[in-house]
Amino acid sequence: MSNKPIIRIALTLFISILGMNLAWANEEETPGKYDPVGTVMNHISDANEFHIWKGVHIPLPCFLYAPGEPTKKWTFLSSGKFEHGHKAVDRYVINHGRVNRIADASFPMGEVHIEGVHGKEEMQIVKGKEKEVEVFYAHYEGKEYKLEKPSTLDGGMMGGGITSFYDFSITKNVFTMMLAALLLILIFSSVRNGYRKNEGKAPSGIQSFFEPFFVFIRDEVAKPNIGLKHYERFMPFILTLFFFILFCNLLGLMPFFPGGANVTGNLAVTFVLAVFAFIVTNINGNRHYWQHIFWMPGIPAWVKTILTPVEVLGLVIKPFSLMIRLFANISAGHIIILSLIGLIFVFGENGTSFGGGVVGAIVGGAFTAFMNLIELLVAFLQAFVFSMLTASYIGAAVEDGHHDHHDEAHAH
Repeated sequence: MSNKPIIRIALTLFISILGMNLAWANEEETPGKYDPVGTVMNHISDANEFHIWKGVHIPLPCFLYAPGEPTKKWTFLSSGKFEHGHKAVDRYVINHGRVNRIADASFPMGEVHIEGVHGKEEMQIVKGKEKEVEVFYAHYEGKEYKLEKPSTLDGGMMGGGITSFYDFSITKNVFTMMLAALLLILIFSSVRNGYRKNEGKAPSGIQSFFEPFFVFIRDEVAKPNIGLKHYERFMPFILTLFFFILFCNLLGLMPFFPGGANVTGNLAVTFVLAVFAFIVTNINGNRHYWQHIFWMPGIPAWVKTILTPVEVLGLVIKPFSLMIRLFANISAGHIIILSLIGLIFVFGENGTSFGGGVVGAIVGGAFTAFMNLIELLVAFLQAFVFSMLTASYIGAAVEDGHHDHHDEAHAH
């Protein structure tokens, strides 16, 4: 029996679920109006809750710290306490799935019912230029109270910024990373037991499924880039990078709980992965590696004064490129898929044009099915590229000098 009908049904269900969630999420935020950019950016950004269905959310624990608050610095609660923007707790509210804080210190502490949170366009000076930006306000007893942005350390690139409070909550991305780590621990514990049980025998069960991945990473990534002499001690790190990124990518492609989080499309996550790659590479750098960075042998001194700053800058540029490449590729895929689904509502003119909605469903659905297959490939490809480039950087750091190779050849 052919699997094609099953695949078509699965893709149709995927498109339907994602489309309904997009529409309903947008309806909750701006009734009667579909905002393509806002809806897409809301879905790829991190959040303090999982949106499941219309009006149905899975709350996540929030750990909030306000160092300047004289009475209560720490606040621990579930994001469900905010009642989706209808309650403020210790001046915190939830807005588009993220915790914001009311900037006005006169707002009462404790649990306070509010009329809601709404945004409006205002002219502000941004980087020396006047620009129209959306500012959000909480409505309480007929007054508007301005909200701070979500607390992030990305300089505002993902809509947040450095604020008067710190958010240590278990967000969607954190939950997904913890889930990926748990799955990896459980799976590889089973694989380890399989190797112990089948020692000297052909692999079986889940061990046989994962062994081609292990062999591929060893023979096509670690050995060619790190070298036969050093590759074994770096295999655990390379494999951890590959499978962690892969599992996060695959969970991100799921349109329903517990998937859907854009983990590796978050700069903070890719930054930390790049920092680990940077640390492992440079703490293992040998004399030959550092010599070729700070004072290359056999090159005129005046040329070294030019090349040395470039090489030192390269120490930062390499992990930076790892961070940006993974972030950009994964985010772009999510944006494209969500934009294609949005064609249904754009062509359908928010439900007023049935024919347009049908055309949007056909066009958007066909391209979305295609893009999901491409994104499945990208999930594997980006995990492979990150691991391979990290292995190449480590290989350059531990590579023996030319004189060492000559001495080894002479000894043989």
